[in-house]
Amino acid sequence: MTSDAPLLDLAVDPVTLTRHLVDIESVSHDEGRIADAVEAALRTHPHLEVTRRAHTIVARTDLGRDERVVIAGHLDTVPVNDNLPSRLDEETGILHGCGTCDMKGGDAVLLHLAATVPEPVRDVTYVLYEAEEVEERYNGLKHLAEREPDLLAADFAILMEPSNAGVEAGCQGTLRVEVTTTGERAHSARSWKGVNAIHAATDVLARLQAYEPRRPVIDGLEYHEGLNAVRIHGGVAGNVVPDECVVEVNFRFAPDRSTDEAVAFVTEFFAPYDVRLTDLAPGALPGLDRPAAAAFVAATGGKVAPKFGWTDVARFTSLGIPAVNYGPGDPLFAHKADEHVRISDIETCATTLRGWLTDGLA
Repeated sequence: MTSDAPLLDLAVDPVTLTRHLVDIESVSHDEGRIADAVEAALRTHPHLEVTRRAHTIVARTDLGRDERVVIAGHLDTVPVNDNLPSRLDEETGILHGCGTCDMKGGDAVLLHLAATVPEPVRDVTYVLYEAEEVEERYNGLKHLAEREPDLLAADFAILMEPSNAGVEAGCQGTLRVEVTTTGERAHSARSWKGVNAIHAATDVLARLQAYEPRRPVIDGLEYHEGLNAVRIHGGVAGNVVPDECVVEVNFRFAPDRSTDEAVAFVTEFFAPYDVRLTDLAPGALPGLDRPAAAAFVAATGGKVAPKFGWTDVARFTSLGIPAVNYGPGDPLFAHKADEHVRISDIETCATTLRGWLTDGLA
């Protein structure tokens, strides 16, 4: 533990705690200071069994309850964009700053409940993990799921990703591929002697432009797929006809497709071009028919929306644990320079989860 780790009081109100967490800069791969602070604060509460793995912290109650739930959030943020320290606008009820929305407002609710609900009606595993905002191989929840799944064993999981303080079920899968067009180099003064690979990429882009997204309905929720070019590169020099061009494409697929089905779709869509898979993560089905999930939905008012985008609920699904996204903040403001969270969202999530953990009522 580093000597400069700040002292956190988890019993303060969740809005104040959010500010304290936000003001500890924790860009991905630099979560040591906030992990130290969180670990030290959790260890002051004897009703919790605390385990640390790298910069991931797990705190568990062990009361012998009939049901166990996981409540999880990540500690890292995207790079700071002149949006620290935090700033509270009391007139509008909005807290500004890097990580306020994604997702230290959710972390604050989680930590406040861990400290102030010593005897929940359900046993709880609280997880604060590292490296969610970067490549999957660094993800702290992924490491736990692969190496110590027993630490995550539960009947139901809540990931406190921003969801406007409402339940978002399941999540889309995501993959990235590189679609390569080839040609033949030539001097640009004699371009007819070569074949321009960048020009050949117009067919790839035309296919994307004509793509019609699939919109399946799953458990009563309509998902919306998306297939988009996100980067393109090619070229050799200012006087050379290029012999290669690469279009990077991101496919966000509905959770009723397996990863194999998603890869097969993209490969066929771009045939006969060379398609190289560079990133792949499965989606998560809503799982709203599971009793624990249904009970939580009822406690939050019964309204559910599909999750557009990929979140770590997919990791819980892979472990056979139904999971939902539920956290303060509008995800449209995640990663933005004007990232912010509504105070009312933080308060709503804290009140609802406290009720569910104490007597099952919101």
